[in-house]
Amino acid sequence: MDKQPNSPEARDIQYHLHSYTNARRHQEIGPMILEKGDGIYVEDNNGKRYIEGLAGLWSVGVGFSEQRLVDAATKQMQKLPYYHNFGHKSHGPVIDLAEKLVTMAPVPMSKAFFTNSGSEANDTAIKMLWYRSNALGQPQRKKIISRKRGYHGVTIAAASLTGLPANQLSFDLPIANILHTSCPHYWREALPGETEEQFTDRMAADLEAMILAEGPETIAAFIGEPIMGAGGVVVPPDSYWAKIQAVLKKYDILLIADEVICGFGRTGNMFGTETFKMQPDIMVFSKQLSSSYLPISALVVNDKVFEPLADESNKIGTFGHGYTGGAHPVAAAVANENIKIIEENNLVANAREVGAHMQKRLRELADHPLVGEVRGKGLIAAVELVADKQTKEPLEKAGNLGLMANNALLNNGVICRNMLDTVAFCPPLIINEKQVDEMVGAFAKALDTVAAEVKK
Repeated sequence: MDKQPNSPEARDIQYHLHSYTNARRHQEIGPMILEKGDGIYVEDNNGKRYIEGLAGLWSVGVGFSEQRLVDAATKQMQKLPYYHNFGHKSHGPVIDLAEKLVTMAPVPMSKAFFTNSGSEANDTAIKMLWYRSNALGQPQRKKIISRKRGYHGVTIAAASLTGLPANQLSFDLPIANILHTSCPHYWREALPGETEEQFTDRMAADLEAMILAEGPETIAAFIGEPIMGAGGVVVPPDSYWAKIQAVLKKYDILLIADEVICGFGRTGNMFGTETFKMQPDIMVFSKQLSSSYLPISALVVNDKVFEPLADESNKIGTFGHGYTGGAHPVAAAVANENIKIIEENNLVANAREVGAHMQKRLRELADHPLVGEVRGKGLIAAVELVADKQTKEPLEKAGNLGLMANNALLNNGVICRNMLDTVAFCPPLIINEKQVDEMVGAFAKALDTVAAEVKK
């Protein structure tokens, strides 16, 4: 790190508290400072170029420095740089975006509501469900079932939905009325001798047992990512969602599909909901909605959700919820143009075709002594590392191997992210096969480097 007292690194240490960072460790090592990006690449302030193997935070779908998005933002900034949607106000970009999201949804939807992040969107979903239950005269129906290792954000309610210890320890979370059922990770969670079908039957039975124990009349909804992201890129078995939805339908419990990572092409279909034949009542979008060029998120809801909300707002006089930056015209204009780019450039097909190549190349590493499991779909994947392939045990403690691999990969010119011992890959949707080969080749070298260190 540059130790000069007025360097960017020193000033960052002095003034900046980072997200998802060990604050004391940061004081020792300082930041990695990124200066610019182009396509699938970013460059740091020392001039070193990297493949951005996680698309920022699972999110820069169309790649960095896409001029059409810069132009869309500039044009809207010059015309109407800000307005809100409180009290019947609206504007062109958000009307266009609401229509697009509702009509492109793979299941019938009614209305779109706009927020600024996935966390805010999931908080909003909870508030909508509580409001709806009261509107229906069912004040007891307030509980939301999430899953262990699920990730739904970090605001107070969204972090309660999230099923990861780091997001709850020392924060006094989760709040009341949030429950967590089993994680559908067959490789890690299956019992000895259990087939995938038996495993999914057990997942559905666990959910039903929880519903019956809590009282079906107290459960408002179940929330899940089609593929779990920050929990380790967990791809559920083929029959999982069908069996889960059968249980929810039996007890008249709504389904929320958290499409924050999977949405807009990531799994090889426009939405993860399509990939897994889900029938959600609420879909939550962010990240690739604008390729994260500007903060924007949205929920689309069906009439089963909207109609009671509308009735209650008429009774009370308002739906008293919203954000200053929600439905921001510049962010909405960028999101509209971003979706056009995804559609016009066939990036969903690219995610499917180049994604198949990425999955194949990563699975070629399955015999490496440190590789426990390779999993994924489309342009999202993960490699889980183990010290012992038979017992699936970590190296001394969980996270050691993942951190070593992530650091070695960074030295090889690829930015990815390890969740404990799972290294995730989620490159921009524009990546080609040659670039995939470059990224996976760097990872293979990183594995060999770590294996040599472990031997020592």
